[in-house]
Amino acid sequence: MTGTKRNFFTMALLLAGLSMTPTMARAAQLSSDAKAAIPKDVQQLIVVDYRAMQNSSAAMDLKDRVLPPELKRLETALKSSGLKVDQDADVLAFAAFNDPQSKGTKIVGIAQGQFQTSSIMAHFAKNKTKPVMLRNNSVYPMGAAGMSVVFLNQTTMVFGDRGAIKAALDARDGLSQNFLDNSDMVNDMGAVDQKAVWSLLDAKGTQTMMRSVLGDAAQLADYDTVRNRMKSSRYTMDFSNGVKFDMAVVMSDTLTAATAATLMKGVALMRKTSGSPLEKTALDQTTIDSNAGTLTVDYSSSDSQFASLLTSPLFQSVVR
Repeated sequence: MTGTKRNFFTMALLLAGLSMTPTMARAAQLSSDAKAAIPKDVQQLIVVDYRAMQNSSAAMDLKDRVLPPELKRLETALKSSGLKVDQDADVLAFAAFNDPQSKGTKIVGIAQGQFQTSSIMAHFAKNKTKPVMLRNNSVYPMGAAGMSVVFLNQTTMVFGDRGAIKAALDARDGLSQNFLDNSDMVNDMGAVDQKAVWSLLDAKGTQTMMRSVLGDAAQLADYDTVRNRMKSSRYTMDFSNGVKFDMAVVMSDTLTAATAATLMKGVALMRKTSGSPLEKTALDQTTIDSNAGTLTVDYSSSDSQFASLLTSPLFQSVVR
């Protein structure tokens, strides 16, 4: 994925540290306003229960280990802005999308919560921060990192660089198509948005993710056969009882899904022969299969097992 060199796949893994905190299972769902502010041509959308993440020191340590630079830049700008969003946000989303104007990929962040907008406006006034008007939208500069923020309402804010903000507002204001016009992703979302962490990827994002997961096996001829037949993918994390990771990759046909499953099983077998006992156990706890044109990968472990896995070469090869 252009401009996201460490791949958003790492986000699901970094947030698995949430499982180390005994919290109730929660769902990270986006409001209609938030969905409308995401441009239609999404490569990857990640949505997390931000409250649970903030309550877990283990999750924050893990985040610092593997958070992609693009997301770290957004988060740092948000925290250093003086808006105290980390105290009020319940759901945090990141969307990587194709931007026709810049002919590249941009990332926009969306936060949902009960924001103290009067205090935030007072903060801007105190610091003599003047907004740039885009139609009826007040876009405020956010710190010295070149980021900006706009409040759609008291419960939804959008942040990112100026170009990403403009694309998001154009989508929300009906000047361009938005996520709600992307029927494939909207349909896929219904299968995952009851989880605390979930993500959707388009065909290109799926190819990038799978290339990272397969490693050297992505050079094999069989991978060329399946690569262009990857339609989309989704994954979720569940923390209610240990760590549970589920991924589904939608292929164009049943045979392609079966071929992809065979490739991944081969990679797992090779890594088991050279891995540590801990890594071998992790691979034993991973189930790879295919069904009705969909490749499925399911992993589950205890909290302590996953904590130990974080420093292993296997984990580092996945998130590098």
